[in-house]
Amino acid sequence: MSTVAAASFPLGAGTTLAELAHDPHPRLARLRESEPVSWLPELDGWLVTRRDLALSVMRDAATFTVDDPRFSTAQVVGPSMLSLDGERHARHREPFTAPFRPREVRDGFASFIERETDRLVTALRPAGAGELRRAFAGPLAVAVVTEALGLTGTTPDTVLSWYDAIVRSVSDITAGHEAGAAGTKAYAELRASVEATVAERGGASLLGAAAGQLTLPEVASNAAVLMFGGIETTEAMITNALLHLLRHPDQLALVQADMGLLDGAIEESLRLEPGAAVVDRYATRDTVLGPATIREGDLVTVSLTGANRDPAVFPDPDRFDVRRENARLQLAFAHGPHYCLAAHLARLETRIALQHLLERLPALRLDPDHPTAPQGLVFRKPPTLHVLWSDATT
Repeated sequence: MSTVAAASFPLGAGTTLAELAHDPHPRLARLRESEPVSWLPELDGWLVTRRDLALSVMRDAATFTVDDPRFSTAQVVGPSMLSLDGERHARHREPFTAPFRPREVRDGFASFIERETDRLVTALRPAGAGELRRAFAGPLAVAVVTEALGLTGTTPDTVLSWYDAIVRSVSDITAGHEAGAAGTKAYAELRASVEATVAERGGASLLGAAAGQLTLPEVASNAAVLMFGGIETTEAMITNALLHLLRHPDQLALVQADMGLLDGAIEESLRLEPGAAVVDRYATRDTVLGPATIREGDLVTVSLTGANRDPAVFPDPDRFDVRRENARLQLAFAHGPHYCLAAHLARLETRIALQHLLERLPALRLDPDHPTAPQGLVFRKPPTLHVLWSDATT
């Protein structure tokens, strides 16, 4: 992008990635109003903030693709449903679709999530205080992913170690650094576990069933993607929703008086602070998007966070309203062919988690000595979530 062309987008030119990671909402609002498709020199790409334009990008995989050598996750785990489009994407995704439909999710996972949530809350309850991202939301997300993948001979701790190493490698590549050896080693271990699971359990497992349609390396790459999405975004979803409720006692009171509003609270939290703040696409041809002329090869980043606060769709968009009638129009799970495969599982997990916390930790509230807020450019959640509640023994 030339300096002259960049000058056409002064707000984008003045936007820093640090600002978008720390407190993005005021800047995103200004961009959405004045430069809804803006060139950001720090991003070396376009940022789309208006909801209708975001939908246009995510629906049109032929023009805005994920299938590009710059896609960092594919550099670590190989091609998967996350990094392919068209017929190849459909072939990778289809074997994993059935277990994540609403009824199958409820029948297959609800009782496990209930048990695991109960175990975690029971362990926490006597203390009267705790940090719920690392002591609750994270462990629950890891346990559910471990159960869903059904990997033979693994524990949640092992899965978490693989996840941490692979995420570090992806982050290094995204930042322009060379990935360390730890991610490669972790992925090799995950791949070996996938192969052992398929050999031992066959079609009785999610991965074994997929192996009937995909090669073992393809099954492993998609298992890594499912692991990543199931841990990262679900941990964020639980933590962000709890933070929103505890920051708004009036809305919390509505939910506590009517647990039927909990689903609305979760959707509203997803709208205000999606765990995955952006999705990247790459232009396959020259095209016009809103006020911008996109060139073939350009990076086009969709701000789900920006689109979710579009006042043309969501009146008073910065307000947390558990009764908002159209909250489910939020785009936290993306849209189009890459809509989140496990969205129903993430919703179920978050609903059960929040209900247990609110019902079993009396007078649950934020710890005023540990203020917190969501952080992150790509994945957004509070670094910690310290809370207090009434000790069950008093």
